[in-house]
Amino acid sequence: MYEGISGSSIKIFFDTIMEIAASIHPVNKSQVMKKLIFILTMLLSLEGYNTLKAQERNIKGTVKDKKTGSPMVGAYISYEDTNGNLRSKASVDYRGNYSIRINEDVKELVFSYVSYTTVRVKVGKAKTINVQMEETKNALREEVVVRGHVKRKNETSQSPMFIFNGKEVQDVPVGNIEQLVQGKVARLNIQNNTGLPGSRSPMSTIILENSETYTAAAENKFKNALQSPLSTFSIDVDAAGYSNLRRFINNGTLPPSDAVRIEEMVNYFDYEYEQPKGKDPINISTEISNAPWNTSHKLVKIGLQAKKVSTTSLPASNLVFLIDVSGSMNQANKLPLLVSSFKMLTDQLRKEDKVAIVVYAGNAGVVLPSTHGNEKTTIKEALNKLSAGGSTAGGEGIELAYKIAAQNFAKGGNNRIILATDGDFNVGASSDKAMEQLIEEKRKSGIFLTVLGYGMGNLKDSKMEKLADKGNGNYAYIDNISEARKVLVTEFGGTLYTIAKDVKLQVEFNPSRTQAYRLIGYENRMLQSKDFNDDKKDAGEMGSGHTVTALYEVIPVGVKSSFAGSVDDLKYQASNLKPVTLKGNGKELMTVKLRYKHPDGSESRLIEQSVIDNSIGFNQTSNNFRFSAAVAEFGLLLKKSDFVQKSSFDHVISTAESAKGKDNEGYRSEFVRLAKSAKLLAKELLTIEHASKSDENY
Repeated sequence: MYEGISGSSIKIFFDTIMEIAASIHPVNKSQVMKKLIFILTMLLSLEGYNTLKAQERNIKGTVKDKKTGSPMVGAYISYEDTNGNLRSKASVDYRGNYSIRINEDVKELVFSYVSYTTVRVKVGKAKTINVQMEETKNALREEVVVRGHVKRKNETSQSPMFIFNGKEVQDVPVGNIEQLVQGKVARLNIQNNTGLPGSRSPMSTIILENSETYTAAAENKFKNALQSPLSTFSIDVDAAGYSNLRRFINNGTLPPSDAVRIEEMVNYFDYEYEQPKGKDPINISTEISNAPWNTSHKLVKIGLQAKKVSTTSLPASNLVFLIDVSGSMNQANKLPLLVSSFKMLTDQLRKEDKVAIVVYAGNAGVVLPSTHGNEKTTIKEALNKLSAGGSTAGGEGIELAYKIAAQNFAKGGNNRIILATDGDFNVGASSDKAMEQLIEEKRKSGIFLTVLGYGMGNLKDSKMEKLADKGNGNYAYIDNISEARKVLVTEFGGTLYTIAKDVKLQVEFNPSRTQAYRLIGYENRMLQSKDFNDDKKDAGEMGSGHTVTALYEVIPVGVKSSFAGSVDDLKYQASNLKPVTLKGNGKELMTVKLRYKHPDGSESRLIEQSVIDNSIGFNQTSNNFRFSAAVAEFGLLLKKSDFVQKSSFDHVISTAESAKGKDNEGYRSEFVRLAKSAKLLAKELLTIEHASKSDENY
């Protein structure tokens, strides 16, 4: 390998050129001299390159939370260039490790993470630098992002307004808002309200323009148990709602109300429910106590546990990776994160599994034909070659992916398309309705659909949720490499292998014990009573080992409540002439009925279980009950629910801390930290809104 040229060697080489030139016929001397000088120039360039290369070195280490010792996944490692701008070089993986290559002239590394104190470390001659970061207690008190705006206390009307395009901001490693205002972020074009570049002047408002879309759904209200005794809905194993709102809070803002889907928050976590023992692949468990936000009400938990099948026993998989490589995916938290995610999934595949890769931008195409799972290098090389650019022909990509999946259909196996995108379809079938109809038609082939969402700023959550729902699949939002590991490694079987489809629940309440009831969440999964027995009606799917939790708030008979409602006396009926005659066990609070189909079946099977009204004190309930109640209460607060009642962030935090249980993966501990951050953000939001109202009154 070329190692460089010394100064003496260059002199000898130049003298040799001159000797050769002197012996050449004058006619050809000029041309030969030009060629020899060109060769010398190239060698000198290589010498310069070699010298530059020699000045680079590699530094590695770990970044962890100083208090908990947990990995600071997604923390950025940067350095300042000669102009004082931060240059992002690396980020921390799910194990807490990083590796960065820098030039010798770099004096210090900068470690940054939202809501944590930025750490600067002198490099010196170190090859390994381990860092511990501390959460900034006052960081969120100084500035807070509210619905896309960042405001400071004591701001004045004369303060400039700085405007950032969401596509520019969303991937930039920023330790605090001040870095944005001072223009200390590489490649970020900042302008204030005068149209001039941003300065170090006090900042009034930052507007983060984005085009994210979420499905609006009115909250479930209390229903009278005598007039409407049946509650029917499709189960939901999606967990995208939780990881998405986590992204908002970690970025310093509360999520929009429509992004808060309480059932997906609750179902993000695993619960220790009893495994099925009979012929049915699903087990039902229930628990009753008082509602923590209103102790005169009851809270009922219905837990479903799907049979867990070991990875080695899973049937062969026929997978198609359908990857969006359009221009909107050309961002650090999209395509690069996506490729890393699919590499982790590839490591889980076996020889009997097969994978094809289809991509789409302006057009769709196959970049890897169906390949056995043990050919991991081939699969990963195909992933490494992906790059983003162009428009988004999502419909064409889906058509091609289903075609490839059908050509390699595995009888009795797991036939599935894994769509990875930000959901921004703009060519061909792109409307929600058109995409829904396309997926509904394709699901008849027995091929399931998993949707993985990436990125922010233009995330089409509403569209991706519908696609997964209509495609007999599930939807997850990947906001970092740790979430990718959870979805595609830790929960591999549940994400990719369905053990029951079209799973529906119907609860019948006993009006002698229930005055009114309300299902918490599942607003976009509600069904009509008659849909429960209709096998043509689509519903949710459960994967291997999946748990599903549903919570009902119940107002007992005899409890006075404004939520129960009232009606005037009837004009044409004397309701007091014939009291309602109730049958069955008077001690039962309700009956839970569940219908499901086998993955390749068309007829549903029924499971039925009565629930006796045996309520115990909240503190005596299981960790499962209390933790799921804490997550639901958190959702009520974030959603600013009409039924928030006496909910509080302090109660959420204390309840969740006491109900963490084993928490092997640390997800419940992370939830507690998230709730603490949200508490600070909510407090600042109230302060800002109060100040705004005072200004208006003034």
